[in-house]
Amino acid sequence: MAVSIHIEHVKKVYGDNVVIQDLSADINPGELFTLLGPSGCGKTTLLRMIAGFNSIEAGTIAFDDKVINHVPVYKRNFGMVFQSYAIFPNMTVYGNIEYGLKNKKLSKDEIKIRVDKIMETVQISRYKDRYPDKLSGGQQQRVALARAIVVRPQVLLMDEPLSNLDAKLRIEMREAIREIQKKIGITTVYVTHDQEEALAISDRIAVMDKGVIQQVQSPESIYSRPFNTFVANFLGHSNRFIGTVLEQIQGATLIRLETGFDIQVSGVRPLREQKEILVFIRPEEFILAEKDTGMAAVVLMKLFLGKYIQYIVDCGNGAHVEVTVDTSSVTKIYEPGETIYLGVNSRRINLFDKQDETTLLAGVDQLPDRKSVV
Repeated sequence: MAVSIHIEHVKKVYGDNVVIQDLSADINPGELFTLLGPSGCGKTTLLRMIAGFNSIEAGTIAFDDKVINHVPVYKRNFGMVFQSYAIFPNMTVYGNIEYGLKNKKLSKDEIKIRVDKIMETVQISRYKDRYPDKLSGGQQQRVALARAIVVRPQVLLMDEPLSNLDAKLRIEMREAIREIQKKIGITTVYVTHDQEEALAISDRIAVMDKGVIQQVQSPESIYSRPFNTFVANFLGHSNRFIGTVLEQIQGATLIRLETGFDIQVSGVRPLREQKEILVFIRPEEFILAEKDTGMAAVVLMKLFLGKYIQYIVDCGNGAHVEVTVDTSSVTKIYEPGETIYLGVNSRRINLFDKQDETTLLAGVDQLPDRKSVV
């Protein structure tokens, strides 16, 4: 049965450097929970604290209701998949996978049943007699995954498992990991710096920076409604404007961008008139509009990307903006020097306070209600 993981006010210090500071999180049974952030944000340190490889200066970590702070690594009942695969070069695929089971003193028949089943699950049965140097990177990572879960751990920990693979293999393996994780229902903590990977594979994402969780939400929520500008900038690209609040009336907020273009946004917290705020608009949220209704912009650069066209445009006032349009929805492709007119999907605009850079939209949570997490 899958377990929950409860992290309460943990802290990790190296000398004078506070790597993790007063961090709390709850991970649901059976979910794939991703720690996402730039290098040095503390995500791998936190994973190693869960594993027991790093000590905990303060706070607690528990599997279900059992605090594991002082439980030795070998008694924590987790499997781990590393960036470097860490499979034994002198053993076949079968030998690598059966290694942990032999240490558990299981019978040969039981070992064979388990190894055959897990090889079928991760789709490497035909490679069982091969050595690692005869396998591709993706195949080696499947072996590492099979070896980690064949011992039936309570928790699976994955530290940048796809970073050594090429782009095509990364996509294939993230799909395979997601499918396998769901099939066996194991609670999984996954570390990555790759935003696309995190969005594709996770049930929930915790975005970290400087040892602090900035936001925890589902991939859809965290991308469309970031809690602060760090999350907005780290998860994809956003165009940043300075806006001035003109008025709020009947649930709508009228905002004038620095380019002179007015937008109307719903669901905004009460704001005083003439307050300057930050307006973030993702490239894909622009719409090609008619001359009389859109914001005029001059095309500086056009990049044809197959399914999409990316424009870099000058909206005036020194505002260079990135715009992405689906090629199937356009009747004309604009060239540098031409003028286009832009509308905006106002339901997808994000507004932030200019001082503390946190969201001004009502109902956007930084962290989930911890009482609601089982």
